[in-house]
Amino acid sequence: MTSLSLLLWIVSVIALQLAIFLGIGFWRHWLDYHALRSRAAELDLPVKLDMPSGAEEIAVAAWPGFRTFRIDRKVVEDAAQSICSFYLIPEDGQPLPPFLPGQFLTFRLDIPTATGGAEQVVRCYSLSDAPRPDCYRISIKRGPPPKSRHVPAGRSSTFFHEQVAVGSLLQVRAPAGHFYIDRSDAPIVLIAGGIGITPMLSMLNWYLAEQPEREIWLFYGVRNSRELVMKSHLEALAAAHPNFHLRLCFSDPLPEDVARNDVTRHDYLHHRRIDVSLLRMQLPLKPYHFYICGPTPMLESLVPALEDWGVPGARIHFEAFGPSSIKRKPSAAASIAAPQTGAPGTGTMDTGIIVTFAKSGKQLPWQPMAGNLLEFAESNGIVVNSGCRAGSCGSCQTTIRAGEVTYRQPPDYDPEPGTCLLCVCTPKTGVTLEI
Repeated sequence: MTSLSLLLWIVSVIALQLAIFLGIGFWRHWLDYHALRSRAAELDLPVKLDMPSGAEEIAVAAWPGFRTFRIDRKVVEDAAQSICSFYLIPEDGQPLPPFLPGQFLTFRLDIPTATGGAEQVVRCYSLSDAPRPDCYRISIKRGPPPKSRHVPAGRSSTFFHEQVAVGSLLQVRAPAGHFYIDRSDAPIVLIAGGIGITPMLSMLNWYLAEQPEREIWLFYGVRNSRELVMKSHLEALAAAHPNFHLRLCFSDPLPEDVARNDVTRHDYLHHRRIDVSLLRMQLPLKPYHFYICGPTPMLESLVPALEDWGVPGARIHFEAFGPSSIKRKPSAAASIAAPQTGAPGTGTMDTGIIVTFAKSGKQLPWQPMAGNLLEFAESNGIVVNSGCRAGSCGSCQTTIRAGEVTYRQPPDYDPEPGTCLLCVCTPKTGVTLEI
């Protein structure tokens, strides 16, 4: 046997051993996978199957435009009867694409008017359950009328509560949004204020099905026990999963809430608002990711306080009700506004930027005090189709013929290339818009 033949024989033996080793490893993983699937079926748990890992894959799976859904169930979720869940199934019977826990649906509603007609309104509502192939769930709170203002209660939420029933058909855009839970094994803290619990329910239910070994805390703040959503569901999850820590916070507890806390041991119940001092008392020192959803004042308080506590900006994720702009530390958010100058005492700023509205035939100097391009257009008599006014629904998407715009923070709705969302952007240079 020559040296070359011996070398080839040795290489062949090593390759054969490696192939046998890999084959055995693959077979063991295959058996484990099927054992887990069988166990999940026994417990009626969702199976981790073909779940996209990011927003890009979700976008590919989504349907274009609006799709018709039918209300399959309608369930009141709180003692105050102010929050109702709606279960939506596709009218075409086709399977639903998955979504990232924390995302929302966009609805195009035809709301009746006092004159007997209907007005088209676009609104966004968070998904409140883990992804399933057969239905979506949203949970909506009936919006009360604003204090000290003689205006009606929330139009879209009242429409859902009073006129949307089992069997109603709705036009729905595919799930979207950049506020969703990550897939790492880092411990997480969910903080919900009021109806901000809805995306947290989606995150929590997904987590318990997919990553039950992961440490997770939920701080849920409401005024009192009558406003709690799915209380028994949350308590059952906390009892069944030792890695899930539930903390309920009542800012204005009822007498029975106080009595209950005195006579029984409820270390998950706190009669106070959610603040950093409570988090510091409850949380061990670990590199948590914080997910916060609630009214703007709650975020304006918590986000800077977490940064002052030393939480890196990259670990703080939040979503507010409606338009909001939360001030971040310079290290956590880069400044995007260029210095602007104006003539002293004029009350205006001369930016040198001209905004051209092509179809309206108007050329106007940009005034930063307008806030965003949508408000700037409206203040100059230009009618623009809009919905959420928070960068979520895409109703104000407009083609940019020339120039550039900038966003204070990334919008939830991803505008098509060559377009912008007027409600959350400002001109970066002179810009020509299609409208």
